Amino acid sequence: MQSSFSDLEYAAKKKLTRRDRFLAEIEAVTPWSALMAELEPHNPKGECRGRPPIGLERMLRMYVAQQCFGLTDEGIEDAVYDSQSIRRFVGIDLARESAPDATTLLKFRRLFETHELTRKIFDTINAHLAQKGLMMREGTIVDATLSAAPPSTKNRGQAHDPEMHQAKKGKQLYFGMKAHIGVDGDSGLVHTLVGTAANVADVTQAHTLLHGDETDVLGDAGYQGVHKRDENKELTIIWHVSMRPGKRKTLDSSGLDRLLEQHAQAKACIRTKGEHPFHVVKNLFRHRKTR
Repeated sequence: MQSSFSDLEYAAKKKLTRRDRFLAEIEAVTPWSALMAELEPHNPKGECRGRPPIGLERMLRMYVAQQCFGLTDEGIEDAVYDSQSIRRFVGIDLARESAPDATTLLKFRRLFETHELTRKIFDTINAHLAQKGLMMREGTIVDATLSAAPPSTKNRGQAHDPEMHQAKKGKQLYFGMKAHIGVDGDSGLVHTLVGTAANVADVTQAHTLLHGDETDVLGDAGYQGVHKRDENKELTIIWHVSMRPGKRKTLDSSGLDRLLEQHAQAKACIRTKGEHPFHVVKNLFRHRKTR
């Protein structure tokens, strides 16, 4: 395809922005051809009212950009017009065509929901990362985070979303859902994700976050007693669970207590890899609330 003047101007600019670098990294690590193979069987053929086909890969790229920057359907449509870096990532040339509108993207997301394509994409990317040797699979870090949802009942059903629930963390109440993740202990990459209501205890989901090849699993104090649960008794893995904060505060500087404190710090250093995905999703992707 012939380059436009805006493409040439963009390619010649002297400074790359953080958005440019981020999208370049996404472009480089995403197995687009494998994802297309998963999505193509579910691609609806033909466009209504004679509209030219937008292209499955461009819709997927627009969807990825939307998720990465935490934008609404209308927001990503505007971003395609406003940002040359996003236009280039999606593959839209405004001199020849208009960007897909919010309604088109909404239909694309509903296609994902109908055929559970998000799970297939997640599994395809994980398989690609494992093939590249980026997941060692010997150890898993399990963790969970709350995702708030609007508690208002001013909606069509005059009720809370039935999938959401209230939970208490410390002295504060939260309403929403909870994301449970299993993270590769070596690379810090997420290999398993389970969503539940906010009131579901972390320890009840530990067995669902394992891929089966682990020898060691690390978790915070919320997973105390995990090895005693019926679903975990037959597992031949070693659980490394942090002691409760109240008990840790009672440790002093004596010989045994000092060793226990050092052991707790060592486990905490490893578990930080399980916190990093939450930082990416909430602070970088801006998904602090459940939509």
